[in-house]
Amino acid sequence: MFTVAALYRFARFDDPAALRPALLAACEASGIKGTILLAREGINGTIAGSAAAIATVIAHVRSLPGCADTEVKYSTAEAMPFHRLKVRLKREIVTMGQPDIDPLGGVGTYVAPADWNALIDSPDTIVIDTRNDYEVQVGSFAGAIDPATASFSEFPDWFRAHRGELADKKIAMFCTGGIRCEKATAFLKAEGLDEVYHLKGGILKYLEEVPADQSRWQGECFVFDERVAVGHGLTAGSHALCRACRMPVSPEARQSPHYVEGVSCPACHDSRDEAQRAGYAERHRQVKLAEARGEAHVGAVALPAGPSA
Repeated sequence: MFTVAALYRFARFDDPAALRPALLAACEASGIKGTILLAREGINGTIAGSAAAIATVIAHVRSLPGCADTEVKYSTAEAMPFHRLKVRLKREIVTMGQPDIDPLGGVGTYVAPADWNALIDSPDTIVIDTRNDYEVQVGSFAGAIDPATASFSEFPDWFRAHRGELADKKIAMFCTGGIRCEKATAFLKAEGLDEVYHLKGGILKYLEEVPADQSRWQGECFVFDERVAVGHGLTAGSHALCRACRMPVSPEARQSPHYVEGVSCPACHDSRDEAQRAGYAERHRQVKLAEARGEAHVGAVALPAGPSA
């Protein structure tokens, strides 16, 4: 059983490149896999390893400037959910494309999972899902607005196009682990909206703490690792990953004749030619052979690039 840790922290790193070598070394020494992003605005990542290894790396993260109070969301996986380790330098730890937005300068009001239902049940609250369109398809809160964005960087344009509908409203936003809605609330406040709220710890913390019989969540929550999706209690979900288009595939979609494991799914079948499908099939065969030998296949396809928390 592997421990999975999702974390982020907005902090001011004067020289994130100087922090990378020691962080990378700590991860490598502990046998950690996953992705960690470093930028001038802070750190973001999801990693997996033994419980002891994760504890060692989290201690290192909390030793970084401004990161002593970094919150971590823990879950477990029966198999290692990542193929490799990446510690990368980025312009932003979650890409919004608004360089003047500073979450450390002010964000919306945090709402604990225990208080979230009361907020979104209120008829004068507008609930917005800040995640990507393919994530929303896997699950969301009942009645939440789906901006239908392909990436988080499209969110500012979506908001500005709908400003008239949202001005002077009570806005509640949520995302997987909290990082996107934290930045989104800072953006809305910079745009002049005052009554802005966001789910503390994101969907993952809500699914961890709120009992299923009291939940307003419908479906599963897409995650950026090999588990693909999780449900209440952060148990592994029922979705698989299409290795051709890297999108989540529901159990119903896997019944389609257009779904071939490792090769295609209903969403991408018609956009791939026979040569491409033959290539995917061969890659899938090689992956299965490597698994049978107890090895990781270097050509295994990663999940969609996106926020880790």
